Amino acid sequence: MTEFDPSRHRMVAEQRWFEDFAIGERFVLPSRTMTEAIFLAFQAASGDNHPVHYDAEYCRARGMPHMLAHGLQTLIQTAPGAGLFPFMVEESLVGFLEQSSRFLKPVFAGDTLYPALAVAELAPRRTTGVVGLASTVHNQRRELVLEGAMRFVIRKREPAAGPG
Repeated sequence: MTEFDPSRHRMVAEQRWFEDFAIGERFVLPSRTMTEAIFLAFQAASGDNHPVHYDAEYCRARGMPHMLAHGLQTLIQTAPGAGLFPFMVEESLVGFLEQSSRFLKPVFAGDTLYPALAVAELAPRRTTGVVGLASTVHNQRRELVLEGAMRFVIRKREPAAGPG
């Protein structure tokens, strides 16, 4: 039996650096059905008490099929931490720079969402680079309900030490 090494206890086999990413590379995040419990948890966490987000009868009286998800409730489905990306960059991540999104279609309780991230930008710097991820969320009807972008600063691999 080999001795346990905590540094090898990783979600992904290899640490990745800026140079290891390629435009178009895709990271699928887990799908999730927007249950009433998720709506209530988001309402509690956000403090948003508008009845459009938690009162099904209020929504039906206004022509909606069910409770309407808050835009940020849809956006959080694209959190990179839901997938493998942050485990790939544990040692190389410098920081999260920015996020933007557009909400294209409504999301209601009962909808199932399919989020994904894809490398859309690679901007090298001297010792780091910016990795831009395009974010998308589709529903069970194959409709694009959200599109957005997020950017991260990722370290480059340190150059190998040359002869002294």
